[in-house]
Amino acid sequence: MIEHLPLLAGMKRSHFPPRVALVHWKMRQIGSLLKAFTQQTVRMTCPGFFCAFAFAASDVVAADTPADRLNVLFILVDDLNDQIGWLGGAGITPNMDRLAQRGTLFANAHAQAPWCSPSRTSFLTGKRPSTTGIYALTPWFRNVPALRELVTLPQHFAAHGYETFGIGKVYHEGCPPANQPTPEFSVMGYQGNWRKPQPSKPFVNTPGMRQDFGQFPDRDDQTDDFKVASSAIECLGRPHTKPFFIAVGLRRPHYPLYAPQQWFSLYDPQNVWLPEVPATDRDDLPRFARALRLGNTEPTLGPIVNAGLWRSHNHAYLACVSFVDNQIGRILDALEQSGEAHRTVIVLASDHGFHLGEKELFAKRTLWERATHVPLIFAGPGVGRGTSKRPVELLDIYPTLTEICGLPTPPGLEGESLGALLRDPSAARTRPAITGQMQGSFAVRTEDWRYIRYADGSEELYDHREDPQEFLNLAADQRWTSVKTELGSWIPKHPADPVPGSEKTAGGYLEYRNGAAFLNGRTVDLGP
Repeated sequence: MIEHLPLLAGMKRSHFPPRVALVHWKMRQIGSLLKAFTQQTVRMTCPGFFCAFAFAASDVVAADTPADRLNVLFILVDDLNDQIGWLGGAGITPNMDRLAQRGTLFANAHAQAPWCSPSRTSFLTGKRPSTTGIYALTPWFRNVPALRELVTLPQHFAAHGYETFGIGKVYHEGCPPANQPTPEFSVMGYQGNWRKPQPSKPFVNTPGMRQDFGQFPDRDDQTDDFKVASSAIECLGRPHTKPFFIAVGLRRPHYPLYAPQQWFSLYDPQNVWLPEVPATDRDDLPRFARALRLGNTEPTLGPIVNAGLWRSHNHAYLACVSFVDNQIGRILDALEQSGEAHRTVIVLASDHGFHLGEKELFAKRTLWERATHVPLIFAGPGVGRGTSKRPVELLDIYPTLTEICGLPTPPGLEGESLGALLRDPSAARTRPAITGQMQGSFAVRTEDWRYIRYADGSEELYDHREDPQEFLNLAADQRWTSVKTELGSWIPKHPADPVPGSEKTAGGYLEYRNGAAFLNGRTVDLGP
């Protein structure tokens, strides 16, 4: 039997049918154990046999050596919504478009939380916020004893022979801390800071507008994201003796919406896209929907409209989108020049969406389409070309990458591999996408419906076949009771309590317990 093992070891697991793949995996595990056994015992009793047998055992596990494994380039963009070219949006994004054209586009992808830290913690650990209790910006999950030992996506790749690089904002701002004893990445590239550079004074001084936007700085190379992209380019350009996993986090279009003038000039300021917002759009919303963003620092539509700044605000957002698209293009060009593109899987995603006036709001932290819907692209070897309309989750990135790269998938991941959809974008998928905001409030998204159930039991239901902008809440219509029941069955039954320290988070943390609402630990009246 041993004489045939090197042939099997030289084949990739993806080449085998499922049953044969399982046998192959078991053989590798047995080979690993036998090799360890020989090192401890056989060496002492039969040196000649050890040499021959150890060679055969090492052949069995040869497929686990990283020499021929695929690389991973994971590009993560902060606060990027679906207003980009390949999703039919208003943004001018030639580089994201060219990436989409050579891979699989997921046109119905959704974040597991519409807020930076809980979303990133979710897809990097493979756990839902309702499982970890990470619902807010703080605390850092490694500071929670029950979560401290979670193996993240980059750590899993590092454990299987990859050199991992973390550049820019991959986790939430300031994480991981510099003194963390267990590294999240093998190499930390340029990290940057979303507060730098800053103009000498704000461009906007309007009451109610607590975030700034404008043309700043003068040149791309003065921006933080340019430096993040340059750090990624340097990593791609260096010689690699191991397969690499490079995670690059770009901060724009997160507030403040600053970009050099050349990116503003791509758009006609008089004709910048504005969403349709009916005057009655919020009339059929439950009170908990209106309260979900209490304490946050993002603006609402009224003050911006009154100041005549709505179009200027969205102009700045789209300019930031085009600016960050250019940084993505620089990184993709560097990958091509590195000679590694043919063996590198590329993932591009955002951590959540961003309102541009819809529902009379800006930014995030809602359970409507604009806040949960995200760009998601896979491209590279083994990835087909096409667009999938199946509902998928950022949570699916972790198991998908382990499958593509031939790594074992850790137990306990709550996402589902997208491998079947990468081969056939129309393949069946039974589960919806689920997003949670704080503890107990969830949205369930299928191809046709969005169902929202808030922590107080109030509901919203939207038929995306007839109402893709979510103007008409059908939750009170008895005709759709069975639809609500079916979608509601996907909502986590026992969401974890928020981890200690959640109530101290910046931007406001809303809880609902025993019929009462609490904002950062203090009772708050939700109104009528």
